[in-house]
Amino acid sequence: MKIVILGLSITSSWGNGHATTYRGLVRELVARGQDVLFLERDVPWYAANRDLPNPPYGCTKLYSSLDELKDGFTQTVREADFVMVGSYVPEGVTVGEWVTTTAQGTTAFYDIDTPVTLAKLERGDTEYLSPGLIPRYHLYLSFTGGPTLQRIEQQYGSPMARALYCSVDPALYYPQKCHQTWNLGYMGTYSDDRQPTLEQLLLEPARHWKEGHFVVAGPQYPSTIDWSPNVERIEHLPPAEHCSFYNAQQFTLNVTRADMVRSGYSPSVRLFEAAACATPIISDYWDGLDTIFEIGKEILVADSPADILRYLREIPEQERRAIGDRARVRVLAEHTAAHRAAELEQYALTEMAMRQ
Repeated sequence: MKIVILGLSITSSWGNGHATTYRGLVRELVARGQDVLFLERDVPWYAANRDLPNPPYGCTKLYSSLDELKDGFTQTVREADFVMVGSYVPEGVTVGEWVTTTAQGTTAFYDIDTPVTLAKLERGDTEYLSPGLIPRYHLYLSFTGGPTLQRIEQQYGSPMARALYCSVDPALYYPQKCHQTWNLGYMGTYSDDRQPTLEQLLLEPARHWKEGHFVVAGPQYPSTIDWSPNVERIEHLPPAEHCSFYNAQQFTLNVTRADMVRSGYSPSVRLFEAAACATPIISDYWDGLDTIFEIGKEILVADSPADILRYLREIPEQERRAIGDRARVRVLAEHTAAHRAAELEQYALTEMAMRQ
């Protein structure tokens, strides 16, 4: 297939998780013989922080405006077998209207932020998607599964909504023999709705356990946060350093955004990355978590500082390692980028067959 993807960014992972998802997906689609063009809006924020300016798989092109996009790629979009627009693409509604009008093949919206998207639509916020645009896409591919897919079809009129979860590249995330610097770590860009949970499940335990070693990696945290002396701060970690970061933790913390907790069935890419490294995960709870990992065997759930401190101080080393190993087996069997590429192909082929 000739595939065109218009996404937020594949060249820069700074402050967004989209790049990691697109890199794995594009690479695996190309490995399966697909012809993939990725189109990215050239914006100053990502231009100044490009950690993969020239992806070595498929073809990546930058455009500076809608006029440049249309002038340079109308014919390509028209002739493609499959055209996919991602969430948070700048001027995404206009881009989507152009794609669904121009493309003669299958069109899809890839929502890497589904709960956030639906919450925005409820508020009348059409930053990158409008209610009227949803039925025009042949496919709605979502980072969120479960009941949300039925809602997208029934309430918003999508012809076909399917889960296409995030994934991990096992060539980049794997167990390493290294010194474990921290008892508990967390990686994520600051957000108002995640901060109370981070406070409860990492910062508060750090204050209670002075002998423990903690770390928070990610940008945009305000200067007003009261960091305990035993919490190390890392402003930004490029993807090339994620694997060693996970491996240097005894446990890693997963904190889910509020909209995603309410929707459920919204696994974070951080879950799959940490699990691929066989680093045991402690997570907040949300509906559907048990469809991704077996709770208590492959992942631990916490809702209080006491839960965290009990896990960190009382779980025997052999069981700690076993939890991480079991999670790694699960991820390699179900949640790699290769799995997602195969799923995307199948969704596209199914939709094409339905329209013939």
